[in-house]
Amino acid sequence: MKFDIVDPKVQAKKKQALKKKSDREFAMMVGLLLLALILLAIYYSTMDTKTVTPPTEPKVIQQSKLKVVNENSNERPIAVMIDNNVGNSSQAGLQDSYLNYEILVEGGLTRIMAIYKDKEVNLIGPVRSARHYFLDYAMESDAVYAHYGWSPYAQRDISNLDINNINGMTDPSPYARDTSLKAPHNVFTSTTKLRNYFSNKSYEQESSNWRLLNYSYAELDLAPVSEDEALESNNNSARVANEIKIEYSNNQIRSYGYDENKKYYLRFMNNNPHIDKTTNEQLHYKNIIIMKINSKVLDNEGRLELETTGSGEGYFITNGGVIDIKWSKDSRSSKTIYSYSNGDPIRVNDGNTFIQIVPINSNIVIN
Repeated sequence: MKFDIVDPKVQAKKKQALKKKSDREFAMMVGLLLLALILLAIYYSTMDTKTVTPPTEPKVIQQSKLKVVNENSNERPIAVMIDNNVGNSSQAGLQDSYLNYEILVEGGLTRIMAIYKDKEVNLIGPVRSARHYFLDYAMESDAVYAHYGWSPYAQRDISNLDINNINGMTDPSPYARDTSLKAPHNVFTSTTKLRNYFSNKSYEQESSNWRLLNYSYAELDLAPVSEDEALESNNNSARVANEIKIEYSNNQIRSYGYDENKKYYLRFMNNNPHIDKTTNEQLHYKNIIIMKINSKVLDNEGRLELETTGSGEGYFITNGGVIDIKWSKDSRSSKTIYSYSNGDPIRVNDGNTFIQIVPINSNIVIN
């Protein structure tokens, strides 16, 4: 039998080498563990910082998106009665009103009510007397009603309905006469004078109920189609509207011509350009609403009564297109609702609007 003889010195060297290898492996494992612990500590410390100290958010400042009015402002509107029995270049302030109404008065003539908000207008007029059915449209915008005199029916209703009004016949201080012009077509005012006057009254200075129309922030097109296509869809589709002609009476014609480049309608009175007295520029409007309303003569003076409540038909015109609409109004003080034939409320473009309230049998031509 053969036996291997192990040299004790060689064995000792092997043991020492194995021990050194084991020590190196142990040190490496400890180092990796420490590195892992350090990385873990860094990660959790970062997470804690994010949780405890969130980043500062920028302040958001609300600003109006509309140009025609400041929708974040509750400045109360002012409605001013404007004489329309004057020349086509004798009126001031009609370009700066965000909303206008034109309605028949006695003798086949018309009168305009201009509504102002969020804009200083230095000259407005000529200011004329009140008619009671204009109150129905001042109330729906919660406007202070400015006028110079009144019909008996307007006097009655202003009292009965407790209308906040500024009557130049009882207090002419917010008004001034231009002596170079013939009375009664020579009374003028400004938004500053009117606001200063009613700020000293017990009238509310602000209103949260002023908004009447639904404005579109984005440019709204009615996508005009051909007349044949419109008839096939029961007139629910828009048609082209480059020229509008409205006959209030035999000698009172209003018309508009579309400026395709500027995307608004130029206004004409009795076939003549309607010119602003102050700027000498032709008046222009972004939106036109035509309302057909029943009316009747009340007395020997030819004063009228209008059926402002109930419902009826009309047209909405903007950006070269027209569409049939319906209007409804539940009470004299409630807001008129303008809707498409399917019942959805209309949206108008960001810009000034002229509402033409016409007799139900008025001749209206739109091309």
